[in-house]
Amino acid sequence: MAKKEDQTSKKIFVLDTSVILYDHDAVNNFQEHDVAVPILVLEELDNFKSGNDTRNFEARNFIRLIDLASKNNLINKWFTLKKNSLGKFKVVLDENPKKVNAEKLFGDGKFDNRILNSALVLKEQHKDRKVILVSKDICLRLKAKALDLHAEDYETGKIKNADELYTGKTELLDCPVEIIDDLKKNKVVDATALTLPYTDSNHFYFLKNKKKNITAFYSVMDKTLRSVDQKPIFNIFPRNAEQSFAIDALLNPDIKLVTIQGNAGTGKTLLALASALEQRKDFRQIYITRPIVPLSNKDIGFLPGDVKAKVDPYMAPIWDNLKFIKEQFAQDDKMIFKIDELIRTEKIEIAPLAFIRGRTITKIFFIIDEAQNLTPHEIKTIISRAGEHTKIVFTGDIYQIDTPYLDSESNGLSYLIENAKKHPLYAHITLQKGERSELANLATELL
Repeated sequence: MAKKEDQTSKKIFVLDTSVILYDHDAVNNFQEHDVAVPILVLEELDNFKSGNDTRNFEARNFIRLIDLASKNNLINKWFTLKKNSLGKFKVVLDENPKKVNAEKLFGDGKFDNRILNSALVLKEQHKDRKVILVSKDICLRLKAKALDLHAEDYETGKIKNADELYTGKTELLDCPVEIIDDLKKNKVVDATALTLPYTDSNHFYFLKNKKKNITAFYSVMDKTLRSVDQKPIFNIFPRNAEQSFAIDALLNPDIKLVTIQGNAGTGKTLLALASALEQRKDFRQIYITRPIVPLSNKDIGFLPGDVKAKVDPYMAPIWDNLKFIKEQFAQDDKMIFKIDELIRTEKIEIAPLAFIRGRTITKIFFIIDEAQNLTPHEIKTIISRAGEHTKIVFTGDIYQIDTPYLDSESNGLSYLIENAKKHPLYAHITLQKGERSELANLATELL
């Protein structure tokens, strides 16, 4: 009797293609429950297996994972993927439910409708168990619910609330005057006896008391408060305290991983690039990259020209920032020559993220722009490649996502901020004040 109760309490999760392309290891993340994949998903993954994009990487790895796990098993029968797995896996071949048929309701031939039918077949075959379709596609989930089929988003790597995401900064209005005066005089004070809201992570503070105020950085490693100066980097002057916090984190040799989150025009990419150039002698090379997400979902292969001509439009914002930095040295021909020389000798390398995969990241200042368009798995892969004396900086806006199936809560940048915030090698700052122009601020605030 107990066995029967255990079996009926086990759910069957049906994964669609979007989940596999988001996380190829998703099949192993459902604990004791069973996981099924429609045969059509394998067909779709076959179309994605070629190429250098992340989804191509995920498709190839999933196919290898299933091939390795199946060995002598027939994959259209339930089998365990790993020795210690409590749940089982199978590929669903049947797409013809006896009762409700998605293709008859929504139209023949559409892949989504055939995936729905596979899930409906499982529901008919296992009436005593809960069958749940898991998809990153909102419309597919809604269609499933319309067919009386349970559906949910793939939650692994998803934070709870993007609006409550860690910002890396706190304003203290009634800070004791003695602390402010001490910081101004000595620059660094012992914080062990202070009552601070964040003592388990590197954190920035606006310390205020009536007319007196100071900005400071709390170091989780040595439990001290250090004053943060508003100093320029590579002729780029911070325009607000938040930008000073970002500069401080970028220049701090004890911080190896930095994230900067903020709206367009807050200076994320510019500050990261300027800090890299400021520290150019400390690193072997400067990598600046961003994931290519073609607008209107058109592949770059359709663009004219060679590889460089195809990707240059996507790298244009980075080149624009570099051009802006060069303009700050308009009267210094020697420095302009130095910057051009860094580019010519590839000391500075600007390239799409896919082109840098497999490269050695040792003694590199590595900037990943538009990181909100990466999955948590991509973020993990990038960081895991870091060698000695490397600094990695992720910049992005979690509310401006161009990648299908990612949102403000499931993207890799949000995932990193939430999960790395207590690590002593990590610092984060959210930039809120736009500094591009008053017109740009109007768009951010009113539209």
